[in-house]
Amino acid sequence: MSFENYDPVSLAMLLAAMGLVPLLLMMCTCFLKIAVVLQLVRNAMGVQQVPPNMVLYGIAASLTIFIMAPVFSETQKIVAAMDTSEMETKGITYIVKEASGPLKLFMERNTRPAVLASFRDSAEAIWKGQLKDSVLDENFLILIPAFVVSELQTGFEIGFIIYLPFVVIDLITSNILLALGMQMVAPMTVSLPLKILLFVVLSGWEKLFNSLILSYF
Repeated sequence: MSFENYDPVSLAMLLAAMGLVPLLLMMCTCFLKIAVVLQLVRNAMGVQQVPPNMVLYGIAASLTIFIMAPVFSETQKIVAAMDTSEMETKGITYIVKEASGPLKLFMERNTRPAVLASFRDSAEAIWKGQLKDSVLDENFLILIPAFVVSELQTGFEIGFIIYLPFVVIDLITSNILLALGMQMVAPMTVSLPLKILLFVVLSGWEKLFNSLILSYF
């Protein structure tokens, strides 16, 4: 496929958009929620740098690739089925619009209707002219922030549920040490090994990863 017939403005926009690809992959996929949940799990256990941030983001990226594989596969099929002459005639914008269909469906499926309606109402209130007339639920300008908020809210809800048993362990340990007259012993010194042991015995990582994966299907 040759780029000679493409509009220079479209090509310039494409090159600029390519620089935003990493950001879009974080905001428009399941990476955000997974990364938030993993950070909250680490904080709930009380370990500050284990696993380190780089490892957590690597885990989040690998799970994201696993979850998004069907979406990427559908996108690849759409691009492969496009007619080359039609692609050259209609330009880059047409290609991106058609290829983004599976990703848009994924985002719509995992966006809370109430959040989407809230952003749509906000757009109708602040946008003017032609932009206001194009306000739709499937508009990426509305869908992306609604999806991000939905993922953040879900991630914090999962983190809250995970926090509860660890908080209970901290409270029980603190009360036991206080009853034994061991006020000088930091409760974290005793509760941290117990929390790690509980998480390992219950196969916490495996169950957490499976739950995150199945939450998208």
